Amino acid sequence: MSPETSPVVTGTVRLSSRETPAKASKGEITVGTVALVAIGVYVGAQVISQVTSLKIGTVADRAVDMGTFIYPITFTLRDIIHKAAGRRAARIAIWTSAGVNLFLAAYLAWAAAWPTDPSYPLGAEYSAVLGPLWRIVVASLLAMVVSELIDTEVYHWWVTRITTRFQWLRVLVSNAISVPVDNLIFAVGAFAPLFFLSQYQRDQSLPWDVVWDIFWVNLVVKGLVSLASIPFIYLTKDRHLDQA
Repeated sequence: MSPETSPVVTGTVRLSSRETPAKASKGEITVGTVALVAIGVYVGAQVISQVTSLKIGTVADRAVDMGTFIYPITFTLRDIIHKAAGRRAARIAIWTSAGVNLFLAAYLAWAAAWPTDPSYPLGAEYSAVLGPLWRIVVASLLAMVVSELIDTEVYHWWVTRITTRFQWLRVLVSNAISVPVDNLIFAVGAFAPLFFLSQYQRDQSLPWDVVWDIFWVNLVVKGLVSLASIPFIYLTKDRHLDQA
């Protein structure tokens, strides 16, 4: 076996430069170039959408957080990871991304609370913009984990029980179920006047008609971005569809 085609084994993840699927032993995940890039972009897109969601823009005179234009791509990126490296790899990517985003929020909160040097004039602005609102952070992370795990199971069910043909359809079906779930959990969890909240939190919540307005506007934007990302699924071949 020549050096150019030899797989490199590190821990339990096998990185293979071959285009043909490598058979992984139990407990190992075979990761090719496309899968490795997709994992990195997936986590990066999650972080970018988390930060840019702090800016509220408008679409057709309706409010929408700016992370909405990036975040839906992660569902198709998750499908690519699943397709290229298997269901277990997709699950690991989801939980890793959630951990990174939680660490980001905690670190931003710590940095915002740290005393500002007198020579730096934007300490208050930094804290106001980047200091996390924990209700929104928790709602966002819960929505992401639940919806992406649902996306994983729907995608896996489709390719193992229905068909591996029409790759665009597997992405369309899995995203059509997971994106509305994500949107519902986030809109209600982050903004609705839920009964179990404290009076102060309910006072800071939005009326239900506004919450549903946010839900529908964000759903339309996310749906369109998700549709535009479907061609990315053709970047790699099917591998490890039978892996748990």
